[in-house]
Amino acid sequence: MNVLGIETSCDECSAAVVRDGREILSNVVATQIELHKPYAGVVPELASRLHTEWIAQVVQSALQKAELTSADVDAVAVTNRPGLLGSLLVGLNFAKGYAATLDVPFITIDHIRAHLFASQVEKPLEYPYLGLLVSGGHTVICRVDGYDQIEVLGTTIDDAIGEAFDKVAKHYDLGYPGGVVIDRLSKNGNPQAFLFPGSALNKEGHPYDISYSGLKTAVINQLDKFWDGESEKSPENIAASFQRTAIGMLMRRVRLALEDTGLKRISAGGGVAANSLLRSELSALEKSGYEVSFPSLKLCTDNGAMIAALAYSYLHDGYRSDFSESASARVSAFKKSYL
Repeated sequence: MNVLGIETSCDECSAAVVRDGREILSNVVATQIELHKPYAGVVPELASRLHTEWIAQVVQSALQKAELTSADVDAVAVTNRPGLLGSLLVGLNFAKGYAATLDVPFITIDHIRAHLFASQVEKPLEYPYLGLLVSGGHTVICRVDGYDQIEVLGTTIDDAIGEAFDKVAKHYDLGYPGGVVIDRLSKNGNPQAFLFPGSALNKEGHPYDISYSGLKTAVINQLDKFWDGESEKSPENIAASFQRTAIGMLMRRVRLALEDTGLKRISAGGGVAANSLLRSELSALEKSGYEVSFPSLKLCTDNGAMIAALAYSYLHDGYRSDFSESASARVSAFKKSYL
C-alpha cells in the first residue's frame, strides 16, 4: 500500500510516500526557516500562507521522487492535530480534496503520536517501550504498548524543552532555530562554566514531570549567580552549560522511568531528538543493557514520512476518517499531567 502523507502542523510543508509502513519512497520537506528567521520564531499567519502557496508543488514533488503518479496512491494521510490551526487546515483541506478526487481512503493523524512512531520506521522496537517526545511544543515521557496505545507518565508543566532552547537563543541573539544553534555552539564551550540549577519537582504522584521555566530564567536573568568566576562569559560557554543542564534534567527522569517501569527499550522522537548530547546520553544506556532507538535526523523534524508510516498501521487495522473531521490546535491526551 502506497500512503501519501502530508504534514503542515507548523512551519514545515512536507509530503512523503511510504510503502507498507516501512519503505520511504520519498520525503520532501519545504522548510520556512529562512523566512521566519528575522522574527526569531514562527509567525503563524506567514506559515499558513506559505503552506497554501507551496503544498501542491510539494505533493507533486513527493510523487515524482517516488517515481509514482497520483494513480498509484492507495490512501492519503494528513496531520490534523496538534499545531498551528491555520497551518493544519491548509494540509487537511488539501488532503481531503486529494483523497476525494482519487476516491481512496483518507485518514487524519495525531502529530505527537507520529513523532513517537518515527523511529519505528527505521529501527523497529518490540512493544512495550519507554517513549520520549522532545520538541518545541512538547516534552513527554510515556509508556508505549502499541502504535495507538500510549500512557503518559510525565510531561512538562510549563515550557517544552525545545521552547526553552529557542527562548535562550533568542535572548542572547545566538540565531534561529535555537536548538540547532545552541547544539552547535556547545561543542566549543565549557559545560561547567555556569552551574545552572535543574528543577526538582516534588509533587506527589508526578515523579517524571519536568519544568524548564526556572532554568530558562536562570540562564537569561541570573547568569552571574551561577558563573564559575573564571570562565569566559561567551556564547559557547553559555550554550554548553545550558544544554548540559537541560539534557541532564531530562535524562534523570528517563532513567527513573526506566527503573520504575522495568522497561528495557526506549525510543525518542521530535526535533530535540536530533540534539547531539541527548543522542549520546541515550546511546550510553545501551551499555547498561537497554535497547535504544531514535530516528535519523531527517525524521526528527516535522515530516510527511512519519505521518504516512503511522497511517499505514491504522489503515491496516481498518481505521478510516470521515471528511467532516476538522483540525485541532491541542490534544487532551497529552495535557500536562498536573492538570
